[in-house]
Amino acid sequence: MQQITSTVAPLDKSNVDTDQIIPKQFLTSVERTGFGDFLFDAWRYQDEGYLGQDCSQRKLQQDFVLNKPEYKGAKILLARENFGCGSSREHAPWALKEYGFEVIIATSFADIFYNNCFNNQILPIHLDSQEIEKLFSYTNLAVGAKLSVDLTKQIISFNDTTIRFGIDSFRKTCLLKNLDEIAVSLTYTYKIKQYEQKRKQVTPWMFADIAEQL
Repeated sequence: MQQITSTVAPLDKSNVDTDQIIPKQFLTSVERTGFGDFLFDAWRYQDEGYLGQDCSQRKLQQDFVLNKPEYKGAKILLARENFGCGSSREHAPWALKEYGFEVIIATSFADIFYNNCFNNQILPIHLDSQEIEKLFSYTNLAVGAKLSVDLTKQIISFNDTTIRFGIDSFRKTCLLKNLDEIAVSLTYTYKIKQYEQKRKQVTPWMFADIAEQL
């Protein structure tokens, strides 16, 4: 992603843990898909869900932010401190990504969740508490308010307000080029092959066929 303008969904909660993002009963699958309908399952629905369930027939919690029509299709999620705490399940960013979120803005993130976001092409932005309050005030005044996030310039903008955010340069490059850790490694395929060829010349016994050594 380079730039995105979208409705922002204000989740006015602190310490949102990964079990709230995607409950434990959905962890039996290790596929990256099939979790979007169950994002924040206990908050979105009146019953407890299960993997593979048809969620179109479930009763909604009408007061939950993602169930309100003005936030349908939001790609930016706004929260408070310590978002993504709890277990290290990567299912949490899988669910957020499949639901449609591309940017999460919070005061702070749990470390493992923060790293998992980048591996799944989600931009986590941490801002200080005053800036977060400013964003919540904006969303409260204008229901269905939109934000523009420019990763290249590292700015968030709305109305006449601009907020700058920091990001590690390597992670920024990976997001801009749509690369995960494996894809980054593959960009060095030629150098890896060169190294292997050199090692074969210096230590040929390390590459000998096992059968030949017996």
